[in-house]
Amino acid sequence: MLERMMGTGWKRQGPAMLVGAGHGATHWIIATFYVLLPFISKELDLSYTQAGGIISLFHGASFIANIGSGAVVDISGRRVLVQAAAISIGAVSLAAIGFAENALWLLAPVIVMGITNNLWHPAAISYLSRKYPDRRGLALSIHTLGASFGDIIAPLIAGSLLLTMSWQNTAMLNAIPLFVVAAILLTSLQEIEIPSKKHHETVPKLSYLSGVTTLLRNRPLMGLCVMSGFRAMTQNGLLLFLPLYLVGTLEASPFMLGVALMVFQVGGIFAGPMAGAWSDRIGRQPVILAGLIATPILVFGLTFIDTMIPFIVLVALLGFALFSLRPVIHSWVMDLVDDDMSGTAISLLFSSQSAFTFAVPIVGGMIADAWGLKVVFYLLTLTTIIATIIAACLPKRQL
Repeated sequence: MLERMMGTGWKRQGPAMLVGAGHGATHWIIATFYVLLPFISKELDLSYTQAGGIISLFHGASFIANIGSGAVVDISGRRVLVQAAAISIGAVSLAAIGFAENALWLLAPVIVMGITNNLWHPAAISYLSRKYPDRRGLALSIHTLGASFGDIIAPLIAGSLLLTMSWQNTAMLNAIPLFVVAAILLTSLQEIEIPSKKHHETVPKLSYLSGVTTLLRNRPLMGLCVMSGFRAMTQNGLLLFLPLYLVGTLEASPFMLGVALMVFQVGGIFAGPMAGAWSDRIGRQPVILAGLIATPILVFGLTFIDTMIPFIVLVALLGFALFSLRPVIHSWVMDLVDDDMSGTAISLLFSSQSAFTFAVPIVGGMIADAWGLKVVFYLLTLTTIIATIIAACLPKRQL
């Protein structure tokens, strides 16, 4: 089925699957940390505001990294090397969390995690966009499919390990597979050939700066970045506050926490490829609007459920709507820009997401400390409603 949808043989699909596996590795890192955070917070006696502040630091570091990561990718053309480096350095940062004895010791690894998490995207997404120009939506859906697998497997393994060992040992053990994935990418993927002379003629410093100016004047692209920023506020807010709510309010065990975060991502496995392929046929905007309209209804619905199983079912439906949109948004960005600036365009998109998301963890933590975690879900409902309105106002035609 995948072969028929992509219009290529299995040999050509291999790079997409390898890059998808690498994306799963980057999500494995932060998904593991989200599972560990409630237990870190209990042992170190952190408030919701302090726990949120740590995640805000992660997004702040991501924002700073995004400013330069797209330029590194577009000017150097070393997309595979950047991908492998992002995973390897991220693995080191996850392992370093295992040596933390207080909250202050967590800060440096979290900053490095934030940098490497978004160092990945400009290299990987622009690589796939060049590799599969006619099947971009589906290729990028395989990329996000890998992320979903990382987000699914990491919580389950981390939650299971927490039943028998400390969060420190869990962090170090979960870092080991990441080095293997980085080595496989570096030895199996080939850089997309760009003759050195031609490349330097295409992207010299002055030409690159001119290209950045053109991107910033691209109003549909800017609108899409803002819309994605509000959507990212909802997604990343949920990734932080769902575990805290499950452990602190519903008193979930580590294993049930892992199950809940797993089902949150399962929907993306089915919805992502369907949404990506569908958007290749009917356009990006209708698919994005369908998912965005469903999301605030489901987020708001979480506030009415206080028992575990119904809550997990609603979380699964929410993941189906929310995570189906990632490959479609990435594809829409690639539709709007030239290949030579594709890395920078993705960097701009993720910079916007990090900038918008930066305040959510700490503000949400302050709200949770003052009025309870349910009020945070009202805030996340509002951010998705705003994203839906912006998406509806974007130009209907793809440029």
